Amino acid sequence: MLAATIRDGRVLVEEHPDPEPGSGECLVRVIAAGINGADLLQRKGLYAAPPGSPELIPGLELAGEVEACGEDAGRFSAGDRVMAIAGGGGQAELAVVHERQLMPVPDSLGWPQAGGCPEVFCTAYDALFSQSELKAGERLLVHGGAGGVGTAAIQIGANAGARVTATVRNEALRGGVAALGAEAIAAEGFADAGPFEVILELIGAPNLPDDLKALGTGGRIVVIGVGAGAKAEVNLLALMGKRGSIHASTLRARPLEEKAALARLVEAHVLPAIASGSIEVPVAAEFPLAEAEAAYDQFAAGGKLGKIILTMPAA
Repeated sequence: MLAATIRDGRVLVEEHPDPEPGSGECLVRVIAAGINGADLLQRKGLYAAPPGSPELIPGLELAGEVEACGEDAGRFSAGDRVMAIAGGGGQAELAVVHERQLMPVPDSLGWPQAGGCPEVFCTAYDALFSQSELKAGERLLVHGGAGGVGTAAIQIGANAGARVTATVRNEALRGGVAALGAEAIAAEGFADAGPFEVILELIGAPNLPDDLKALGTGGRIVVIGVGAGAKAEVNLLALMGKRGSIHASTLRARPLEEKAALARLVEAHVLPAIASGSIEVPVAAEFPLAEAEAAYDQFAAGGKLGKIILTMPAA
């Protein structure tokens, strides 16, 4: 099979042996796969794949059709439309995924959108509801509202009855972000828009001092992105005075049990809204696998609304 392959800071397209499904696993013929921030970190040599995932093939999410099922895998059948989060290996013509991590692709969802759905919606759902316990009527601030996780968080937050504000650096993208259900504001001076009960931090350390200023009493900050920096000075007195909390989380290296439980929650609470069209998966650009490095470069350049997707040769 052909697959995106990270070597010496580059993303090449190389031949690899076809994987085979083990017990409880499905072999998926990938049609589309999203690019995420973790993939860029892996290209830089800063985010190795977790044990059990392909070391050289990136890709934390994929969508395609079941090609074959291993022993004891009975949830899906050959030909079923599926999508999943993965520890790696999604940006390839074939990928092996445990059936419990797989989710059905709604009939109304196109392949590029499906390929860019699992990672960002699972990440956003976990951060907003498992980590910060967002409630209807609360004010939610999403940093980086134009990105994949940002656009997902805005929509599922608004769908749950939260009042959503999102920071967007690129003024040209604010109208598109607002259409997803948020008040889109400039990143500068966001603390003046508070107080917020929940702040989803997708940018990193530079925002943390103003996050504390913008936090309401009993508020929760959830850190799931550190692209702009990982180290910050925290005023603990300010945090204590707000009776606030700071949560932080990653998804990639979690065990199967946790990923499977999260997939079931997203199936129950997010996929129906996607199927009905009330939640969408914005796609900024599509690239064929052969142009994987160009796709990574466009992702790194920023200034996009939604996902950048790789499509496989057979798609």
